[in-house]
Amino acid sequence: MKILIVNESDSKGGAARAAYRLHKSLLTQNIDSQMLVQNKESNDYTVDGPVTKIQRAVNQMRPTLDELPVSVYKHRTKTIFSPSWLPFSNIVNKINEIDPDIVHLHWVCGGMIKIEDIVRIKAPIVWSLHDNWVFTGGCHIMWDCEKYQDACGACPRLGSTKENDLSRRIFNRKQKIFSQIENITIVGVSQWLSDCSKNSTLLKDKKHINLPNPIDTTIFKPFDKEKSRELWNLPKDKKLVLFGAMTIGDINKGFNKLSDALYKIKDEEIELVIFGSSEPKESQNLGFKTHYLEYLHDAVSLVTLYSAVDVMIVPSLQEAFGQTASEAMACCTPVIAFGATGLLDIVDHKINGYLAQAFDSTDLMHGIEWVLNSENYEELCLNARKKVLREFDSKMVSQRYIDLYKDILDE
Repeated sequence: MKILIVNESDSKGGAARAAYRLHKSLLTQNIDSQMLVQNKESNDYTVDGPVTKIQRAVNQMRPTLDELPVSVYKHRTKTIFSPSWLPFSNIVNKINEIDPDIVHLHWVCGGMIKIEDIVRIKAPIVWSLHDNWVFTGGCHIMWDCEKYQDACGACPRLGSTKENDLSRRIFNRKQKIFSQIENITIVGVSQWLSDCSKNSTLLKDKKHINLPNPIDTTIFKPFDKEKSRELWNLPKDKKLVLFGAMTIGDINKGFNKLSDALYKIKDEEIELVIFGSSEPKESQNLGFKTHYLEYLHDAVSLVTLYSAVDVMIVPSLQEAFGQTASEAMACCTPVIAFGATGLLDIVDHKINGYLAQAFDSTDLMHGIEWVLNSENYEELCLNARKKVLREFDSKMVSQRYIDLYKDILDE
């Protein structure tokens, strides 16, 4: 069985990490897996990417070029929106040259594949959804918009009031192409995302299955807390709260909600740790000392950081799955999140963390206080890792994918 994993990158972003982890796990189970990417960051020979400097330079420009049609919408929100119109990527030609038994698509935007080219893929398709894009008129984060259940148009992410706007045109392009693709299986990485897809106009007639993102629990496991704090030069006598985002200003990551919650807490023992972002020019003045650790490039750094803190906060307004939450829990660190979207599959309220009422910063504050002062804190930590071992371990998840591939080929 020959599987081709296709994703825009092999390391940048949650979808890239999830796709690459699945790829590596399939290899350990003696599956002939190969990965094809638009932008290759690793030196892994099992990952196929651009070879020449010119190819790499052109591919790095493609995301910017693909977004050009979006630039005319002056009132759009600062969230990604992908028209996927850019021609001449040659990705589908490469897919067909490799000639796999199954093509497993993940996040293929950023100018990687033109919507109309997808129909040219010869092998059966498995498509893992890592956000809303596949079943919407171009947005990746839809929040409370339900226009995808109809035909999009007057898109709130574009700040548009016109029905026949860019989102409607992209929707129509997808509808035309998706109707021609019969052998396709849609994978929602959370139950919430799978349900959204099933209720969409574009994908409601396709086969669906819910499978989580895999995590290698032999790598993501608890490390000595005291030594971890020494490595990161973090205080040993403080309650450390962790938050991660590539950009603090990313509205979807909920930093404003976390800020509001922290302002309400009166505890001199708490300090905040932020990874993924550099310290901003203007101080956030959160009332607590804040440590900025910038972007972490490797799993070892993540493991020691997760192990160093007392709790991780994931206050996102929307998460397809919540990969950093599962990573932290694998390292025996409880997680606090809003009780909404993909995080519902990961955090169990007052068992391995705390699920605050959706987008309520006051209840988020209660969650932080409850976890940090819990008499059963050690039990929360142990339960967190047990949940990941039971439901998200890479060997188990990849075996479920293998079973899915076999079923598709048998059919």
